[in-house]
Amino acid sequence: MIKNIHTRDLGVPAGPFIERIQELWPPAWGKQEFDRPLGVGADGGHGPIRYHCTAFTPGESITFAFSDGDGTHTLSASGTVVRHELIGDFTLGNRVRWALVIRWLHDACLEDLFDNFERAAGREPKSPAHWSWYVRLVRKAFTRRAQVTRSAA
Repeated sequence: MIKNIHTRDLGVPAGPFIERIQELWPPAWGKQEFDRPLGVGADGGHGPIRYHCTAFTPGESITFAFSDGDGTHTLSASGTVVRHELIGDFTLGNRVRWALVIRWLHDACLEDLFDNFERAAGREPKSPAHWSWYVRLVRKAFTRRAQVTRSAA
């Protein structure tokens, strides 16, 4: 079982940011798109990560299940705090991928998103997210792999 939690105090009511997830999604992580307006039943994701919305209470929380059925991630608000919780019961192969690659990318993406939330709340983050050397290296490797795949097609 993998559990990964990120929180951020925005200094203003966090509820309105739940439904602004697409608008404030960091473009560096692939556009977050769905097959219909955000709500229960919407299928989509960002980049190669696919999921569908299983629960949505505007101003409170939104939950997505990964399309492969391995877990969920929930964005929720309580007072001025926004919280993202990923829970996964991944296969051994996916646990290894999580530990070596995905976790670091996921954490960087969430911190970028929370920075955007904070800026939209009217203030600059106290400690803006910075990608580690490892995140930059993995992103570069994936970008090169995608370019090679596209040119071979």
